[in-house]
Amino acid sequence: MGTPQPPPPHVRAAFGARDLAPELIDAGPLWRCGEVAFKPANSPAEAAWVAKTLGELTVPGLRIGRPMRSTDGRWVVGGWAAYRYIEGHAEPRHDEVISVSLTLHEALKGLPRPRFIDARQDLFAVADRISSGELDMPLAEDRGGKLYDDLVAKRKSTNLARQVVHGDLFGNVLFAGDAEPGLIDFRPYWRPPEWAAAVVVVDALAWGGADEGIIGRWSHLTEWPQIMVQAVLFRLAVHALHPKSTAESLRGLERVATSVDQLL
Repeated sequence: MGTPQPPPPHVRAAFGARDLAPELIDAGPLWRCGEVAFKPANSPAEAAWVAKTLGELTVPGLRIGRPMRSTDGRWVVGGWAAYRYIEGHAEPRHDEVISVSLTLHEALKGLPRPRFIDARQDLFAVADRISSGELDMPLAEDRGGKLYDDLVAKRKSTNLARQVVHGDLFGNVLFAGDAEPGLIDFRPYWRPPEWAAAVVVVDALAWGGADEGIIGRWSHLTEWPQIMVQAVLFRLAVHALHPKSTAESLRGLERVATSVDQLL
């Protein structure tokens, strides 16, 4: 994918940050220019939805990086969206991220299904359709497809209510000392809130150094064993489709799949 490129001068100017040098935040793709954070926006419809949703959202105990309009009122300029910069970094406070997930999704209940979800064709959207059973597509065995096929036989439907959820909270919840957690970005999916929590658990176990006990600490969530299966299937499908997947990252998912299999 190459080296991340900063927002160009005309984009920075549109959001009032022309004379500030862009600084890459962690590994990207966000860039900071003073009090403004920039993020590539591949879908104007999705970026506008995220801007409206985050702009109006109030969640107890959560700082939110609020979207900004350009000087002429647009949410997206030249393929970039802008947000108010909030202090903090991703930290291995995994249980706190899951708590944020549950609180956030309680606040999001009742939002209608965004129309753009059905139109998305990126690999994460495709992986979501595959792992939920909406799309049948073979996955490369050596990139996680074999493990996926073994686990998918144990997938069952649940009675959990679907709603708008943030499907990528791992790494997008920021901590700054004792300050309230901060939320940046929003990747909307139409899934149960328990699934979003389970995805955090999978990510934390596979790549974040979380202890094995994290699965049990959240086992009180409804239909937890099955929702963990679905979360692992999602990440396995992403792994199989992603061009930058590695053998090491697959080993992390293999460990999680073994732990989840013991729940069934």
